[in-house]
Amino acid sequence: MSRIATALASADKADPELAADVVRTALDRAGVGIARSVLLLLSSDFVHQAHAAVLAASRAAHCLQVTGCTAPGVFTEEDWVLDRPAACAMVFGGGSGLAAHPEADAPLLSLAAPNAAGRSWLESGGQRYGLLSTDNSAHGAGRIWCHGKLAADGRCETAVAGARAAIGVSRGMRILGEPRPVTCNGRDVLKMGEHSALNALLRELPLDMREMEKLPFHLLAAGIVKGRPDRAIEEGRFTLVPIIAASHEERSVTLTLPLDDGDRIFWAMRQGLAAENDMRRLAGELSGKLGGEPDFGLLFSCLGRGPWFFGGEDRDLAVVKERFPGLPLIGAYGGGQIAPLFSGNEQVHNAAVLALFAENATETGAGTGV
Repeated sequence: MSRIATALASADKADPELAADVVRTALDRAGVGIARSVLLLLSSDFVHQAHAAVLAASRAAHCLQVTGCTAPGVFTEEDWVLDRPAACAMVFGGGSGLAAHPEADAPLLSLAAPNAAGRSWLESGGQRYGLLSTDNSAHGAGRIWCHGKLAADGRCETAVAGARAAIGVSRGMRILGEPRPVTCNGRDVLKMGEHSALNALLRELPLDMREMEKLPFHLLAAGIVKGRPDRAIEEGRFTLVPIIAASHEERSVTLTLPLDDGDRIFWAMRQGLAAENDMRRLAGELSGKLGGEPDFGLLFSCLGRGPWFFGGEDRDLAVVKERFPGLPLIGAYGGGQIAPLFSGNEQVHNAAVLALFAENATETGAGTGV
């Protein structure tokens, strides 16, 4: 029997006892009195109460292995909270849990402030997945803690021991057209194939969007293909780059990153239905990699991908709950995610990173560091 459970609670103010309350509730649901480890996620309202909240959670769990961060919003399989102080916890009371000393090849649960998730760190230590811990603006840094202590360097890495993992990312984009070579001047795309870049973009957009006075750049991106264009989209061999401007005079499109002449790109658009379908695909794919149903899961989403994007409901969360009824699940909304992509570990935005776990048949508790 799995000894893993979650709990979620919200309040009118960021009281450290809220962290203790969710730990106690999760312990009761797991049927254990002492946690081997705890993943504790708090809303950004707890930035100045983080130390006290972690201490309260540790006392309630009778365990020092408390890891987590603050984020603009948090959720479990119960519900999500974005607009008030909230806390949620996943307690591990059996053989699996968060390792104090991860094995060399274990995927690393990685939590970091945006300015602490540098390239050298992302590229070290093998596969990473997790969240950029931000304030409610999605730009300022949140607080991170690892094994009961606040992280002075603004980042934390741990691993789930005693369970097999399947990890993936949903980009949630509707692909518009095929990859085509570009002519460019730095970040300005001048031509795409035989057409001007702006005309090529407009031809692929839905009719109602083409007629807008101002294009909704926050919904649009260019996908830069890596390697051969054949099956690049299906295989995920691309990098999504935001579109920030368009020139009606030059008929050009400006991206956030420079390109070289001959690079191949395609256009993409953020769309709720495409995101929902992509999460459904990802959940099934990861379950297949595990070879069966998961025992628990972690989901890290973006402020730009959660309930505000889906019109008041988190469809990503709903899809996972529908696919795996009763699955203990915990996660948060941040200013970005850390995801293992074809090119290595990357910061991604407007995405959702899902990690599903199946406990090992023999639960020994080895590697939990407790």
